[in-house]
Amino acid sequence: MSSGFQFSEPLVAQPTVVAPCDTGQWYAIHTRARHERMVITRLTHQAITTYLPVTTEVRQWSDRRKLVEAPLFSCYAFVKIRCVPEIQAQVAHTDGVLGFVGSCGGPVPIPGLEISNIQTLLNGAVSYTPYPFLKIGQRVRVRGGSLDGIEGFLLARNGNDTLVISVEPIQRSLAVNINGYTFEPV
Repeated sequence: MSSGFQFSEPLVAQPTVVAPCDTGQWYAIHTRARHERMVITRLTHQAITTYLPVTTEVRQWSDRRKLVEAPLFSCYAFVKIRCVPEIQAQVAHTDGVLGFVGSCGGPVPIPGLEISNIQTLLNGAVSYTPYPFLKIGQRVRVRGGSLDGIEGFLLARNGNDTLVISVEPIQRSLAVNINGYTFEPV
């Protein structure tokens, strides 16, 4: 990672804020760098349901260490909207929004289960690490414990069972150690 800071401790999940629910589907929006919170605030004031997963990182400077809250997926946030041109335009024209994540000019919906998996992971107070996006692997569901019901891809890394949770449209993933958990194929 070439972000200019060092992680000396694992990432720790922080509570997340989700605006009131409405009907619609989840979509990822691409934001200007370091504008995620401002975009979420502006969209929430427009009565649009938003989600910005955040994490607390330990940042190291030459003279000190500090806990800093940062977006989990840099330059991305999520909105839950009905896919109609007026609402899409309202979101897309919000200052700081670069556009919807999608293909062929249209936004691609994100399954609610993927957003729910991220929320469960972040609220579960378990250690996790950002992980390169995967397209291959065995899809599994965790059974029991604080991660019950989470689905993702199973990997073995250094002899440890690791579950990778992916948000496909933005090609970002999280990895969590699931040693000691029971899991089943989906």
